[in-house]
Amino acid sequence: MPVYNFKKMAPVPSAHDLVDIVLTRTQRRTPTVVHPGYKITRIRNFYMRKIKFTQQTISDRLTTMLADFPRLSDIHPFYSDLCNTLYDRDHYKLALGQINTAKQLVDSVARDMIRMVKYGDSLYRCKCLKRAALGRMCTILKRQKASLSYLEEVRKHMSRLPALDPNTRTLLMCGLPNVGKSSFMNKITRANVDVQPYAFTTKSLFVGHTDYKYLRWQVIDTPGILDHPLEQRNTIEMQAITALAHLTCSVLYFMDISEQCGFTIEQQCNLFRSIQPLFANKQLVVVINKIDAQPWDTLDANYRTMIEDLIKESGSNTSMLHMSNVSEEGVSQVKNHACDKLLAARVDSRVSGNKVDSVMNRLQVVYPTARDGVTREAYIPESVARERRDADGKEKKTKSRVGYAPTVNDSEDEADETPPESEDEAMDASGGAARKKTARELMWENGGPGVWAPDYREQYDLEDPEWRFDAIPQILDGKNIADYVDPDIDAKLQLLEEEEEQLAKEYEAADMERMEDDDSLDEMEKAQVAEIRDRVKITRAYKERPGGRNRPAMPREIRGRVKDCHDDGAKLKASAIEKRMSKVGVDASQMLERGRQRERDAPREKRRRARDEKDADMEDAGPAGADEDMEDGRGKSKGAIKRQRKEREQSVRREKSQARSHSRPREPSEMGLKDEDMAKVAKKVEKQGQARWFGAGGEGDHTKSVHLVKWMNTGKKRNGTHYCR
Repeated sequence: MPVYNFKKMAPVPSAHDLVDIVLTRTQRRTPTVVHPGYKITRIRNFYMRKIKFTQQTISDRLTTMLADFPRLSDIHPFYSDLCNTLYDRDHYKLALGQINTAKQLVDSVARDMIRMVKYGDSLYRCKCLKRAALGRMCTILKRQKASLSYLEEVRKHMSRLPALDPNTRTLLMCGLPNVGKSSFMNKITRANVDVQPYAFTTKSLFVGHTDYKYLRWQVIDTPGILDHPLEQRNTIEMQAITALAHLTCSVLYFMDISEQCGFTIEQQCNLFRSIQPLFANKQLVVVINKIDAQPWDTLDANYRTMIEDLIKESGSNTSMLHMSNVSEEGVSQVKNHACDKLLAARVDSRVSGNKVDSVMNRLQVVYPTARDGVTREAYIPESVARERRDADGKEKKTKSRVGYAPTVNDSEDEADETPPESEDEAMDASGGAARKKTARELMWENGGPGVWAPDYREQYDLEDPEWRFDAIPQILDGKNIADYVDPDIDAKLQLLEEEEEQLAKEYEAADMERMEDDDSLDEMEKAQVAEIRDRVKITRAYKERPGGRNRPAMPREIRGRVKDCHDDGAKLKASAIEKRMSKVGVDASQMLERGRQRERDAPREKRRRARDEKDADMEDAGPAGADEDMEDGRGKSKGAIKRQRKEREQSVRREKSQARSHSRPREPSEMGLKDEDMAKVAKKVEKQGQARWFGAGGEGDHTKSVHLVKWMNTGKKRNGTHYCR
């Protein structure tokens, strides 16, 4: 698996998109309603929360961005130099440094503005500070437009880099352009590299994989390299130079001896000498390619001598092989030879390392020592020795098949020469009798596995062994022979029947004990009890279901409804009560009769009480009341006094006719409160407690009020000059 996976890097948004993301998330995830009537501490917390959330969102985004991009000093030198070649190390570090600086500036702005909001004395001041903080943060992000755009382009390019492992077994191909590197890669791997008859078809590194000796090998195809100084090489060539410099691999240097690539053999040898320092400590294979167009034997002697001298100069790690991609001659040999050389080099490097000493210290080799001077020869039993000797007394060669099944190709002599596998066979052999054939031999003689089945009748233990292979009749003397197989069959059947009877009696006794409690009930009561139990189970399951407790305190059908007998939908009617109580098995007739009696007695008591109060009011409104009106200086006529008395009577009658649910307002002292202010506080607390019942909204709910259209309500508004269609 590759060590670095740059495809998981998150996309880098542009400066404008990042500002929109931050502000939109702040608007969605923070409260949006605040009023000047709130406490100043609540207003400060409202705007401080917005500033903190914006700062945290920006910090998280920029931190994720910095964490996704690799640090060039922490990754493998191959990837570090590759990034320097492709993206310029200085520019890359500068862009990441500017993003880190922007993150620190945003944190500093948020910290300063929150400190100022803590001393805001009004909603307007706090709001202005919030706007200033968010504006400064967005300005900092907009200044990073160039860095963000550059990092997004780098991310796109890095996501397209090949996922190669710098530490695994690797075959690296290099050479001049158009010498057959990509064609060889397509032959030995499942990669599909573009091959064209012109130079620099391959412009970047390509990775393929192949298998050799049950191991996974990584094959890298590099762009072509030209023979000129290092500082004059372009980005495409520097990718191949970087791979050669940092990867521990087996290098395959391709040479086109047919010169169809456009470069002479001298130029190819000069390139080899110029990049030869990069081959140090690597296994090198010089591949002579395109021998189908120019065979090696017919090549000019001077060129052959030049190439052979070049290989001798390279050292003992260099070897030469011939191949052709067209005829596929030598392709497998080149691959196998390169893999073997790398495997041997990896083993040698590990053996010569320091880790081998620590492993060898944990190993202990024990050599046996003689306990005395007696020489003990190998003992061969007499039966085995006699079996090994033929008729002339000479020892014959035997082929042991112990643990193996004989095959059809085995000869009869070899089957006979199989040594005995058991003591019985050894005894038979010593007695001179014929050796007993094994089940495997019989199986192969009779058709092989799946055709022949062993005859288990040989294992029957009967009084007379001759009876083992007799055919068992089904009918004998007109009777079924199976009925007389077991003489104790009747006794066993009797025992089974008695056991079944005993189990049935025990089950009935347990059932009677369980039903003892219900014997005193009749059929109707038993049915009611069963229904009650079923309803209790349903109710319990309904309460225990997921989300069953997340419900309002009052049902929606009763919430806010007047619960009296005049309401058709109320559940306090006599019929509804009787029906509900009968479902749970309770007789509600006496309760309903008691309620009807109270309803009949209530009007009589109400009429008597109203009559007494009316008489008392008539006495209070006598001449004394008239004198008081006259003394007050506001003399009232008899009609006015009569109307006043009538209104008082109607108000008393109205209060007495109100339903029980409409309680009359009480004084604060009657409710256990001190004064009207405390009553208002209690009313407010009660409404806050009922907010959960009625689903009241809070300051965190995002609500949009209807605003007037600006162009319809601005400018001069004189009579006769403002017109709106």
